[in-house]
Amino acid sequence: MPSVVKINALAVPDDQREVLEQRFASRAGAVESSDGFEWFELLRPVEGTDQYLVYTRWRSEEDFQAWMEGPMKAAHQGGGDRPKPAASGSQVWSFEVVQQAAPKKA
Repeated sequence: MPSVVKINALAVPDDQREVLEQRFASRAGAVESSDGFEWFELLRPVEGTDQYLVYTRWRSEEDFQAWMEGPMKAAHQGGGDRPKPAASGSQVWSFEVVQQAAPKKA
């Protein structure tokens, strides 16, 4: 069964970039212990867009959904004292890994 990749494209205004990056840095470790989790990257735009990409890779769609319904949902719920979102919009893209390559060892 191929791994699945989820990419969350977040529209982030210039004045919220540092806020978003700090929030992701402070959550370090929050997803890494989830069953089926394989990889995470936060990608900062360099030019031509305001969209950050949050890349996660999972062993299966079921593992991703279990994380969404458990730890992720719990982390994003809360009382009225939560800070406003740093992103002004979000889209989630889903992919299956059909090919991959790693660097060759010398």
